[in-house]
Amino acid sequence: MNGAQALIESLLQEQVDHIFGYAGATICPAVDALKAHPEIGYTLVRTEQNAGHMASGYARVSGKVGVCMVTSGPGATNLITGVATAYMDSIPMVAITGQVPSNLLGRDIFQEVDITGAVAPFSKHSYLVKDANDIPRIVKEAFHIASTGRPGPVLIDIPIDVQNQEVKNFHYPQQVNIRGYKPSVKGNELQIKRVAEAISKAKQPLICAGGGVWLAHAKEELLELAERNQIPVVKTMMGISLMPTDHPLNLGMIGAHGNHCANKALAKADLLIMVGTRAADRAVIDPGEIQRRMATIHIDVDPAEIGKNMQAAIPLVGDVKVILRQLLDRDIMPPDSAAWLERLRDYRKAELGRVFPRREGYVFPGTVLRKLGAKLNDDAAICVDVGQNQIFTCKYLPQKNGRLLTSGGLGTMGYALPAAVGVKVAQPDRQTVVVCGDGSFQMAMNELAAIKCAGMDIKIVLFQNQVLGLVNQIQNSAPYHGPFGVALDGSPDFPTIAAAYGIPSMTVSDEDKLDEVLDRFLGSEGSCLLICRVHPDVSTTD
Repeated sequence: MNGAQALIESLLQEQVDHIFGYAGATICPAVDALKAHPEIGYTLVRTEQNAGHMASGYARVSGKVGVCMVTSGPGATNLITGVATAYMDSIPMVAITGQVPSNLLGRDIFQEVDITGAVAPFSKHSYLVKDANDIPRIVKEAFHIASTGRPGPVLIDIPIDVQNQEVKNFHYPQQVNIRGYKPSVKGNELQIKRVAEAISKAKQPLICAGGGVWLAHAKEELLELAERNQIPVVKTMMGISLMPTDHPLNLGMIGAHGNHCANKALAKADLLIMVGTRAADRAVIDPGEIQRRMATIHIDVDPAEIGKNMQAAIPLVGDVKVILRQLLDRDIMPPDSAAWLERLRDYRKAELGRVFPRREGYVFPGTVLRKLGAKLNDDAAICVDVGQNQIFTCKYLPQKNGRLLTSGGLGTMGYALPAAVGVKVAQPDRQTVVVCGDGSFQMAMNELAAIKCAGMDIKIVLFQNQVLGLVNQIQNSAPYHGPFGVALDGSPDFPTIAAAYGIPSMTVSDEDKLDEVLDRFLGSEGSCLLICRVHPDVSTTD
């Protein structure tokens, strides 16, 4: 057995069933070893960044570690954005890169880059493999680090000579013991008691749930805590699909681009319980003001996040699922918050019933999304890109019991389409819909080839306004002096592009025809592209 074979055998030991990748000279030994194992599926991406996004989509719906594998040099540097995107959203991923021969490292030879150094600021850990006999241990550690504590990407860089080196005695370890790496799991009992007391005393409590709840598989515990104590819930963008839109305790998304009633609740609460969220700037605009007005509880697996953006009166470090269960096991006296809930329900009812603006010859994104969401399967997966389409979707797409995936931390355009491929690989029978703009679609439309190759059924909603919508919106307000460099002139004919990949398309510009078009779109066989004509002046504040 050589190093490449040891790598593939180690991945099999970790129950890896799919890899997203792009081959090149320095990763060829590993690809050759992979060829002998058809039980591991392989998706050839059309650019390496998307290997990271596909692995992300796969990981987020499967609960497993996503795996991607590319070559050295530009292959590795192209992957960087995929790694950084996963890091910012705490997605468990193992990225494997080929590298030039060990004896030539540091000589700037063809397709050499220091990829471990390059990803150091936005990966949980990285390895440069120097001995093929270390591969089993390194793979075991990489999967452990990627999937425990606060999840994130780990990179393994393997020189081609190490891939070809003979492994004397392959042994895959059953245990991991990494000095200095012992993530907290159980919450401190004294702090648990303080949290229970604070909840009981509150008159206007509010839960703010983030993506960490998904990562800890703690959705049911969150719902139980909220329902048992009748505490309303707001979500960050990464936690948006934790509760159905019509749940009586669901107030929507907070933040600069959030729902009005969610932000209203945040402004008037007397106790904020942050669960699995970093309280970043897009969600909490003025942390100092919140600290001044109310007590805060912050529950997170990563101690570095507690106090980083906002000081918590009661910090609680550990696995969110475990901590919520600890709280549920206590006999908490539910707070007296009936009047608070009644007031918030009036805000929510008004927002959900608002009438959207209309323009002749165009459709309004909120109208499209409200109708689309009502027609989707109960457990549909929605992959949303970055820009106006992301904000409209998070605010107006009705959530059921499915999953909304987007790039919340890094805000990576072009994320949604490859992420949807990852979803379909993990769960082929799950209804999967992409929502994107004409700018973000052009960053990833080459992956229509991967969709076509695999015969996937992915429905793509494209809001076409012929500008970079969100930047255009920002440039139209002070202190800027109007739009510049945002017109998408020269964009292709999207129906022709889709047809070139064998994917049919539909176009809608009349809201009176939306229901009929959406029914045909969702009922079509295989993948389909729906182009929605949107006026370029439409704003997320409309």
